[in-house]
Amino acid sequence: MQAKIGIDPALLGKVAYELSRILADEFVLYTKTRNAHWNIEGPDFYSVHKFFEDQYEILDDTMDDIAERIRAIGHYAPATLKEFLSLTKLTEESRSKNDSNGFIKELLADHETVIIHLRENINRFANEFQDAGTSDFITGLMTTHEKMAWMLRAHLK
Repeated sequence: MQAKIGIDPALLGKVAYELSRILADEFVLYTKTRNAHWNIEGPDFYSVHKFFEDQYEILDDTMDDIAERIRAIGHYAPATLKEFLSLTKLTEESRSKNDSNGFIKELLADHETVIIHLRENINRFANEFQDAGTSDFITGLMTTHEKMAWMLRAHLK
């Protein structure tokens, strides 16, 4: 059943596609954070292991919120690894050393990529797609990522 929420169905399709790309980025970032949590080594193992757990739990909630936003506007959320990898801007990286600085730098760079993408699209959702709700929604996502990036950055001082 089509969502009749005052936005042209063609525009809702574009919103759903862009949200799907954001969801894919979140999923890849979630997976990389889980990888860091599982594979961290070094003298700071326990504290960083717990820190990464806090971060992936936030990302897990974020992914659910994005998928539910896609459903709320009448579309289906992508839900396969193949779809996520075709939609994401992030890359999967393999590490030769599993130390905290390496993981943190990599995750920080990904959060900053997500922040920039979200910031670039806030006005696009509101103006081009006439969807103030999604514009507000991704503004909230951006502030969540800004806080997560700050916490990662603080570990590098």
